[in-house]
Amino acid sequence: MAFEPRVYIVKKGDSLYKIASQFNTTVESIMSLNNLTSTNLDIGQKLIIPAYTEVVVNLNGTPVYKERKTSSTVMAKFSEGARVRVIGYSDGWYKVKIFNGNDGWMSKSAVTMKVYDGTKPIVSIVGFYVLEEGPGLPSSFTSFNTNKNLMSEVALFMYRFSQTNIGEVEKFGNFTDNDVKTLVAIAHRNNVRILPVIHNLLYKPGGVKASKDVVRSVVSSPENRNKFVQSVLNLVKTFNFDGANLDIEDVYFEDSKNISLLYAELGAALRRQGYILTSSVPSRASDAMLNPFSNAFDYAAIGKAVDRFGVMLYNEHGWPGSGPGPVVSIGWMERVLKYTITKMPSNKVFSDVSVFGFDFNLTTGDAKYVTYDIAIGIAQKYGSQIIFDEKTQTPMFSYTAENGNKHEVWFEDSRSIKSKIDLAYSMKTDGVAFWRLGLEDKNIWKMINDEAVVKR
Repeated sequence: MAFEPRVYIVKKGDSLYKIASQFNTTVESIMSLNNLTSTNLDIGQKLIIPAYTEVVVNLNGTPVYKERKTSSTVMAKFSEGARVRVIGYSDGWYKVKIFNGNDGWMSKSAVTMKVYDGTKPIVSIVGFYVLEEGPGLPSSFTSFNTNKNLMSEVALFMYRFSQTNIGEVEKFGNFTDNDVKTLVAIAHRNNVRILPVIHNLLYKPGGVKASKDVVRSVVSSPENRNKFVQSVLNLVKTFNFDGANLDIEDVYFEDSKNISLLYAELGAALRRQGYILTSSVPSRASDAMLNPFSNAFDYAAIGKAVDRFGVMLYNEHGWPGSGPGPVVSIGWMERVLKYTITKMPSNKVFSDVSVFGFDFNLTTGDAKYVTYDIAIGIAQKYGSQIIFDEKTQTPMFSYTAENGNKHEVWFEDSRSIKSKIDLAYSMKTDGVAFWRLGLEDKNIWKMINDEAVVKR
């Protein structure tokens, strides 16, 4: 997908300062992008308007100051390679916006400026972080640590609604407080937001019914909602998170209004203390009550309550009885986004997309979860030719197993993810979130580095 830069034609009375103010950029950015050596302008002159400006940190420990002087308070220190959004410039200092939403100042001598014209998609990239799940399903740590400078945010799938202490948040998985502190430190010194994901999933015993019951118990009374809000605030403050992500999935339809209330109350409480609330919400493409999994979620109410609304586009295919096909086709993504942006501003919306796939057994009707590496390994084992399905913008292949069963494998690679990034940008949404780090085609990160701009 091709994107065109914004071109401005200079008029009588224009100055670089006036043009920069009009387009929410800086004089220095305009001069850099257009290779100008003087602030003088000619009527009729064409200028490319910067779409995004950032600075890249040159040395470890580079400070961000509260004011435009080295004697002022140090707000953060960034590692070499960290990328920081520029929102202003004055006398050798860049005004920047950092991971927690605060504004600060960085010395021009400590960073390198980069200006982008909008011909590449400018998107937020969020990575969901998961602990090791078993053979072939590694922890997200290596992917996160290797690619942190190509992410806007990391969201830790490591907390959930407590089933035994209603209103409390409990750990999900085997990790220590020091593990969390390490992840927060890595994120913040690389100017990456970090949030805990708080979900209502995978209770053993109990399953889906337990998931529904625990949400009902929390949302059904003001007291329990308030207890939950305070528990989330305590978690955020304890580990210096930048907010929280609420991932509520299996619920009773009758709890719809109370679920929206919980989002509203939690969002308001977090914002009062300088934090953000994001959501991960099951996908729907209309107001019609067609899917019990998503019917209970009021997009307009939740969209109003949160700072960013993540719509979980998986699994279009891969659920029991779905038949073979992509986990997230480009057509499904477009339909869901078109609906979602009728309920809230488009710049609040981001797309939770798969980086995994499924091996569909056409003989038995079963589907098996596969990573990119597992999918490629199967194709190599059976000598299958991988094709890129243009209609769905997804790679796939077929094979016949030793027992004679016919299979189709649909998965994601750098090309399919690029299509999703392009669509997200073209629809003026915030960006994409990957479920989940550690399962992806490693070439995705090279594609993002070369063919996209990660905004912060």
